[in-house]
Amino acid sequence: MITPSASTLGAPGVPLDVILAWLQQHRIHGIELRFAPGEIADPGLGTAARNELRRRIQAAGAQVTGIASYVKVAAPGADESVVAELIQAIDFARDLGAPMVRVFPGADTGPAAFTEVPPLVESRAEVDERAAGRLSAVTSYAAGLGVLPVLETHDSHPTGKDVAGILNRVDGPVGVVWDVLHPWRVGEPLDETWNTLQPWLTAGRGCLQIKDADMPASSAPLPIGEGSLPTEEFGQLLVRNEYRGPVTLEWEKAWYPQAAQLDIALDSVRAWLDRHWEKDIN
Repeated sequence: MITPSASTLGAPGVPLDVILAWLQQHRIHGIELRFAPGEIADPGLGTAARNELRRRIQAAGAQVTGIASYVKVAAPGADESVVAELIQAIDFARDLGAPMVRVFPGADTGPAAFTEVPPLVESRAEVDERAAGRLSAVTSYAAGLGVLPVLETHDSHPTGKDVAGILNRVDGPVGVVWDVLHPWRVGEPLDETWNTLQPWLTAGRGCLQIKDADMPASSAPLPIGEGSLPTEEFGQLLVRNEYRGPVTLEWEKAWYPQAAQLDIALDSVRAWLDRHWEKDIN
C-alpha cells in the first residue's frame, strides 16, 4: 500500500493540531517530523513529552513515517560525534514509533551549478567508506529498536548511483530516501534512479519525497503539477513498478517563506495521489 505523508518542514511555526487537521482533511495519514531544536520534534524533549507527542499524533489517526534528522554521515570530523547524533535520532524515532531516520550524506564539496553533481573535496572512496562506517556502527542498535537509518539523495550525493555507493558498503540494514528533485536536476533519468535504488525500495527499506518547482529558474516550491519536475512520469513509474511504502510531500516552506501554506500544497498532492493510485492508498 502507498502511505501518503507530509513533512513538518512545510509548516514552520504551525501548531501540531493544525497540521494534523490539515492532514485529516486531505486524507494524508502520515507525518514526517523534522528533528531539530525549536521544532515539534525537538531533540530536547523528555520522555513524558515524547509520549504525549506520540499520543496526539495517533489520536488524530496519523502515523509517524519518519524522523527527518540533519545528521551528515559523510561529513569530515570525529566519527564519535556523528555516531552519537545518529543514536540520539534513532532513540527519538523509537519513542515516536517511527520506522525510519533520515540522514544526509553531507560531504565537503567544491562549487558546482545546481544542475551538476558537485565535486568532492576528498576522494569518493574515502568519503563513502567514512559514511558507511558510521552507518555500520549503528545498524545493529537501530534494528534492535525497529528503526532503519535511511540515506537521502541529497547535497554531495544527489543521484541514486551516488547514494548506492555508500549503502552497498554498509554492514547491516539501511535504506534510502529518493528525493525526486536531486537526481533529476543533475541529469539522472527516473528509470535509472529507480533501477539503482530498487533493491531497497522494493524491500520496504526506504521512502519517496515528492515536490515540484519551476526549475531551473527557481527552486521555490510549487503545488504538484505546476512546476517543471517530472511528477507525472514519477507517479507512472512508481505504479508501473508496484512501489509500496511512504510517499512524503516535502514542502520547503521553512526555506521559502513566500511559499503558500502547507494545506494548499496538500490539495495538489492529494490530487496527484488520486490520479495515480486511486484506491491503492493506505
